[in-house]
Amino acid sequence: MKEIYLDNSATTALCESAKEKMREAMDCYGNPSSLHSVGLRARDLVEEARTNLARSLGVRLGATSGKILFTSCGSEADNLAIFGTAYAKPRRKGGRVITTDSEHPGVENAMKALEADGFEVIRISTRGGVLDFEQYAAALNSRTFLVSMMMVNNETGAMYDVKRAFAMAKAKDMSIVTHTDAVQGFLKCKFTPQSIKADMVTVSGHKIHGPKGVGALYVSPEALKRRDLVSTLRGGGQENGFRSGTENVIGIVGFGAAVAEQFATLDQSLKKMTDLRDYAQQKLAELPVTLTIPAGMRAPHILSIVLPDIKSETMLNELSKCGICVSNGSACSSRSHDLSASLNAFGLTPSQIESTLRISFSAYNTREEIDALCEALRDAFSHLVKIHH
Repeated sequence: MKEIYLDNSATTALCESAKEKMREAMDCYGNPSSLHSVGLRARDLVEEARTNLARSLGVRLGATSGKILFTSCGSEADNLAIFGTAYAKPRRKGGRVITTDSEHPGVENAMKALEADGFEVIRISTRGGVLDFEQYAAALNSRTFLVSMMMVNNETGAMYDVKRAFAMAKAKDMSIVTHTDAVQGFLKCKFTPQSIKADMVTVSGHKIHGPKGVGALYVSPEALKRRDLVSTLRGGGQENGFRSGTENVIGIVGFGAAVAEQFATLDQSLKKMTDLRDYAQQKLAELPVTLTIPAGMRAPHILSIVLPDIKSETMLNELSKCGICVSNGSACSSRSHDLSASLNAFGLTPSQIESTLRISFSAYNTREEIDALCEALRDAFSHLVKIHH
């Protein structure tokens, strides 16, 4: 039975260039902080990956430019941005942070920790997959020091207008730090930190055909000059003093190779994923499902559907028997029995949330796989209706 993988928002298959580069890096066992030849070779590999990321983000690296800080994952990069900003200056203590009501747990749980420590957190509505700008404009005040909003929602594919939100924040006060969790947007839509007025951008390796266990945070030269960020991890001062701990050379090298490959084929990949999503939408419309379509902009790789009176876990089991892999929501919280906060914020009812499937594509998927998914769904509907009767 051929496996059909349509859960690319959870993680992606390693691309060949990442595998190849990681194999090479396995023979380079030096510590990048060591000054001898073996250490310097490891350092060169890390810097090559950093350069690849900088190129893909359209930023420059250097003494007076921005920094790309490697982390263990997107969640760590989010935590570094949020806690590192909140505790960078004593006057921020108890100040206001603005986020959305549908963030990834890497951001939302950091926000809850800030609230517990006396900070004020305002969550802007994203009903229908669109930021409520009236609510947001009212929330921006003189006590606001950080705005952190995801670029693309990992469950609905809604693309939030962070460019407008960050421009409004900067118009209010240039010192407000703007951060976006771009884990689902990086190499899925075109942007640069400058184009969206972001001081900090979170990205992750395993969502773009790189390895798990590596992410990065971009920090703008303006944020560095204002000293908007402090380290949240004590140790040897690696990554320009912002993220202590010996670098994961093999993971970073794989991340950098994946970035280079995906960036080189970005236009073709975006077109392919958009075509697949639209084709899947067309085919699924023939089935008794409800499509959860954001009212605003959408990412090309995510499609969310609501099943008719069938729990998503039941359908996942049926599809899994056919070798088809999809998701009932975020992989980061799918083992939790709590209802999805993102889908609730979108406006779905509890029963709809319990019957939601997320289908997510990569450029490696095909229309034939979409056809197989729809056929399996059709068979499963027939099978499950008979059981229920």
